[in-house]
Amino acid sequence: MSQEMDKQFDEILESLKDVPGPVMMAMQKAQDVYGYLPLEVQLKIADYFGVPLATVYGIATFYSQFRLEQPGQIKIAVCLGTACYVKGSGDVIAKFQRILGVEPGHTTEDGRFTLEATRCIGCCGLAPVLTVNGEVYGKVTEDSVDEILAKYNNV
Repeated sequence: MSQEMDKQFDEILESLKDVPGPVMMAMQKAQDVYGYLPLEVQLKIADYFGVPLATVYGIATFYSQFRLEQPGQIKIAVCLGTACYVKGSGDVIAKFQRILGVEPGHTTEDGRFTLEATRCIGCCGLAPVLTVNGEVYGKVTEDSVDEILAKYNNV
């Protein structure tokens, strides 16, 4: 974490000091700054607002929007919504898991790839769908996975 990020987060905390129920808002803003919620940031939030660390951690683990692990450079999000799942996205995400060696919600050891399971991203007509760093891929099959990864292995 950089000093610039820490300074920015300190300013955010200060701006929330008089806001009722600021913990979750502080967590969201911290994640915007750092990309995830490392333990030291969770501790800082807990200390600043006088709540137990368990409260901050409980919120972070209850809501799927929060990340406790630094995301990779390349974020792969496979839709497991009904339309995508019926058309094979379960097989697609399973192949990504095998190749990358990570479960959804985690990042590869080298920090390159983060694999996420998502729900409907609004492209049901292209099912099954996934995104890589926001770029949408439709009508994806297990066979497409190697081609998609090859495109990003050289990045």
